[in-house]
Amino acid sequence: MGALDASLVFYLPLGIDFVVILVCARHPEWFWVYALLAMAGSVAGAAGTFWVGRTIGERGLTRFVRQRRLRRVKRSVNRGAFVLGSLALIPPPFPFTPFVLASGALGVSPGAFLGALAAARSLRFGIEGALASHYGSHILRWTKTPAFGTIVGGFIALAVIGTIVSVVIVIRNTRD
Repeated sequence: MGALDASLVFYLPLGIDFVVILVCARHPEWFWVYALLAMAGSVAGAAGTFWVGRTIGERGLTRFVRQRRLRRVKRSVNRGAFVLGSLALIPPPFPFTPFVLASGALGVSPGAFLGALAAARSLRFGIEGALASHYGSHILRWTKTPAFGTIVGGFIALAVIGTIVSVVIVIRNTRD
């Protein structure tokens, strides 16, 4: 799920974060393992997007990132891997995928980028996992409420709609 979360096509707002929180609430003694697995999946998915950026190059970026957003993305990418890593700490709805794509297209060092991303995602998922392991009983009680079912249903609908829109955009942009 972490790999899908960091890809160009699938749209899963807070998907991996919710999974980390729920599994850590159910199995608090293993929170660090779940955090590491989520980080590894997220880095793997981002690596795929990074290599797509590497392949399309700077000229191809305009097919996937709007011109107005692209200027801001380029400024951040040019600041280096540390800035990109700190952006990886910000949870959705922050649009991190354009930064990953642009990092590959603009020639950021793969080792520096993926290392900074791994560190940032380890911190993010580690904090989420630790908090969920501590407050697990409260979280698990909340998952049994009707409100939780409604929220999950809303996120599933959002994920399906967002994925369909993403697929259409990618198909359109690759045909041009």
